[in-house]
Amino acid sequence: MQSGRRFASMYVREAWRRALRRVALLRLKLFRHSIKVPERLIVAPTDLRSIDPHVADEILNGRFLLAGRMLETNGKSPFTFTLPSRPFATRLHSFGWLRHMRANKTERSSAAARAIVDSWLSIHAGRMEGIAWETDVTAQRVIAWLSHSPVVLQNADRGFYRRFMKSLAFQVRFLRRMAPFTLGGLELFRLRIALAMASVAMPARASTLRRAAQALDREFDSQILPDGGHVSRNPRVGLELLLDLLPLRQTYVNLGHDLPQKLISGIDRMYPALRFFRHQDGDLALFNGATSTLANELMSVLRYDETAGQPFKALPQSRYQRLSGGKTVIIADTGTPPSGGALRTVHAGSLSFEMSSGRHRFIVNSGSPKFAGHRYVQMARTTAAHSTVILNDTSSSRFSPSPFLNHAITEPVRTITVERAETEDGRDGIKLSHDGYLRVFGVLHERELTLNAAGSIVTGRDRLVVREGYEHDEPLKAVARFHIHPSIVLHQSDGESVLLTAPDGESWLFSAPGNEVLIAEDIFFADSSGICGSDQIEIDFDLAEKTEIRWFLSRKS
Repeated sequence: MQSGRRFASMYVREAWRRALRRVALLRLKLFRHSIKVPERLIVAPTDLRSIDPHVADEILNGRFLLAGRMLETNGKSPFTFTLPSRPFATRLHSFGWLRHMRANKTERSSAAARAIVDSWLSIHAGRMEGIAWETDVTAQRVIAWLSHSPVVLQNADRGFYRRFMKSLAFQVRFLRRMAPFTLGGLELFRLRIALAMASVAMPARASTLRRAAQALDREFDSQILPDGGHVSRNPRVGLELLLDLLPLRQTYVNLGHDLPQKLISGIDRMYPALRFFRHQDGDLALFNGATSTLANELMSVLRYDETAGQPFKALPQSRYQRLSGGKTVIIADTGTPPSGGALRTVHAGSLSFEMSSGRHRFIVNSGSPKFAGHRYVQMARTTAAHSTVILNDTSSSRFSPSPFLNHAITEPVRTITVERAETEDGRDGIKLSHDGYLRVFGVLHERELTLNAAGSIVTGRDRLVVREGYEHDEPLKAVARFHIHPSIVLHQSDGESVLLTAPDGESWLFSAPGNEVLIAEDIFFADSSGICGSDQIEIDFDLAEKTEIRWFLSRKS
């Protein structure tokens, strides 16, 4: 009953938000011709994202490789074609690919970029509908057009320059009008960054500069937690934001403007959280929507880190724990799903963990796909896609069946307990529990993880405590899953153990005495090249026979 009321409330709020947005959009259309066109741009903010000359060459030859798909245009505008996928369309319309055109500093490259922008202006500038005018796509496009305006505007005629500036000004107005109806999270934060960037890169009144800065400050207050994590609990969101916030900070400084009050302190607060989630191989942990990270993008952000130090053992507000010993790192999700718009993206991965050693990740979560469609994104959110225990094939937090709500979580895990303990012999451990299965099955999941000081032995215990007097309509069957990174090779040593071997020869033995340890096929969603096959280790157990399993990981070489 309570779940039904929550679902109905979420549905009504979403319907009301969309209705108000449509009204605001209609008013914007009616007064679209009253916009004042700026005469010039003042500055082009830097883009810290990586540049690939090969991508630029492909575009010059009429081939667009975006989101894992290829579009051959034969010299025509890509916007005149049926685009191969929604992720492809999102990346095309957001114009982040313009950065690659900087690698080829020729008039041909500039003319090609300008022709593509001009075709977008002709086809989409006045339509205000579809993917091209989704709020987050528009915010990314404004940032890209401002940052890469020198490429687009090089030797441009006066007519194109004015069309470009008119569209930019209108897109900025669009973002201002849509801000009140944008769900909180990365999308709204990026919108505020785009408006702040536009306020300093384009001629603006002092009041416009001040309002944009104040609005950005509010997002720092509402979205960046005291420990530096993001409210979405997605480790990658911090990186995405820093890639835009660092150039924005430098632009304010270069032009001598007063910085938003929270900009410097907010950035400094975010860095320790970014280091917390960084594995030994340099990639970020895969929790709550995180996907693969380009090493050069992460390094381009970390080189501006003035807070350098050892990663924290815990992020108390973001609700993550970290164990480290020797060259081994374990990161565990010990938080309940956040409220608000993040319920549409958060994963049901309570008590899941990842483990890395040396230069390799061994145990991971399946991550979230970069380019795949909605069905795969939703599969990646289930408990089965995480290195934890799942009961009766049911996720620990349940999702709405409604696409209208983007399958938001309507029955979240409500309580997670965390107890940290360090022993005299240097072992570091955590004791955890969550109540995600308590209401439906009358079962509490408890997990213990311990790492010795040398980082050579991981000890684990999973216990499912059945509430006394609870009657079950069906047998209770549990599966403990340990998802293995695709680079790791598995070999079945015997019925109770599996050997994990990395490309450089480092190996770990996984064992669970008294249990059958199985190797099963798996899917890794977060590979940089797209979805790929991998393996997982599984331990199945029936609660009528046992309610607890113990397992170990020990380094062999």
